[in-house]
Amino acid sequence: MRFAALETSTEWCSVALWRDGEIASVERRAANRHSDLALPMLERLLEAAGMTAAELDAVAFGAGPGSFTGLRIACGIAQGLAFAGGIPVIGISTLEAMAEESGAARVVACLDARMREVYYSALENVAGRWNEVIEARCVAPDAVRPLGGDWVGCGNGFAVYGNLGLARVRPEVHPTAIAVARLAAPRLAAGQGVDAALAAPIYVREKVAFTKEELEGR
Repeated sequence: MRFAALETSTEWCSVALWRDGEIASVERRAANRHSDLALPMLERLLEAAGMTAAELDAVAFGAGPGSFTGLRIACGIAQGLAFAGGIPVIGISTLEAMAEESGAARVVACLDARMREVYYSALENVAGRWNEVIEARCVAPDAVRPLGGDWVGCGNGFAVYGNLGLARVRPEVHPTAIAVARLAAPRLAAGQGVDAALAAPIYVREKVAFTKEELEGR
């Protein structure tokens, strides 16, 4: 199986190419340039592999939660590739991708959601599969449940709001296209990909900004 994976939900832009278990990847800090960078990065990976987009069997993308604009970029590119090639697409949770990227077995994934909130989930790896102990949600930082033992906090939510009651945190961990590809591969092999028209971001929170009254503290 050969498929592309895209992850643009944070300040990082990363793209990966999976070829029968081998992964090549490119990643850059993008600021707000994800839409300018993602496709050229994929084209470079395809060229290096001696492939074209028409030879892809599927597309995977980081579905969220995360930056609203970033999620739409990854989803839109994935849909475009899937429509053009008549291939399936699959969305992967960015919080699960963070857990996969961390290398730990029990992870509290926490991304800064702005507006004094975080996207947050607790995931445990059992027999190679991630299970949600606390499902993905958007909450105030002080609502993050402290977990003892060997839980590891990962994500930039900890860089912004501190340890949030956890003994160990790794704020540098972020979702990557490599992690998305690793999570997508067995699901695509099991036929879990969907038609491009059915692909959609996972926003978790619908609100994108404070109102004027909220900013003024009314």
